[in-house]
Amino acid sequence: MQWQIHGERPIYENPWVSLWLTDVQQPDGRRWEHHVVKLRHLAVAVVVDDQERVLMMWRHRFITDTWAWELPMGLIEDGAGETPEQAAIREVEEETGWQVKAVEPLIYGQPANGITDSEHYVFRAEAGIYGGPPTEVNETDRIEWIPMTEIRGMIDRREIVSSGSLIGLLYFLLDEATRA
Repeated sequence: MQWQIHGERPIYENPWVSLWLTDVQQPDGRRWEHHVVKLRHLAVAVVVDDQERVLMMWRHRFITDTWAWELPMGLIEDGAGETPEQAAIREVEEETGWQVKAVEPLIYGQPANGITDSEHYVFRAEAGIYGGPPTEVNETDRIEWIPMTEIRGMIDRREIVSSGSLIGLLYFLLDEATRA
C-alpha cells in the first residue's frame, strides 16, 4: 500500500541536514504532515588485510555520549561530483592514514527510511599502504586492526553500534561465510 504525497516544504536547511514537512495521505484516506529528515549520503569502508583483520577506529560520539568502534566513513561530496566509491577511499585515508587497493561494493542500506532519506554505501576495500598520520585529527582516539574473529563478541558487548559499521561488518561476515 503506497502513501500519496501531496507536497512538501522545508522547515530548516543547512549543508548537512534539513527538516521537511511532507503532506501525505495514507491508503485509508487519513492525511497529515509527516516530518522528514534529509541527510547527505554516507560512504563506509570495510578495510581488510591479508591477516583477516579489519581496520577500525575507537571514537566518541557526543550525541549519545558513547565510545565505540567504527569503520572509516563519511559524507559523500556529491556537490563536487564525488562518487560513493571515491568518498569511501578518501575517508579511509583521511581518517586512518591508510590507502586502499581494490574497492568493491559490499552492500547498500537505508538505515531509518521511515524518517530519513539517508543512504549508506558500504564497500569492501583491500588494505594498501600506510601513508602517514590521519589528516582528520578530530575523528578518532585510536586506530587498530581488529581480527575478524573478535567482531561478533564486540557487537554482542555493544562495542560496535553505528548502523554503517554494523551493516558493513555483518554483511562482510555473511559474504565470507557463504563464499566457499
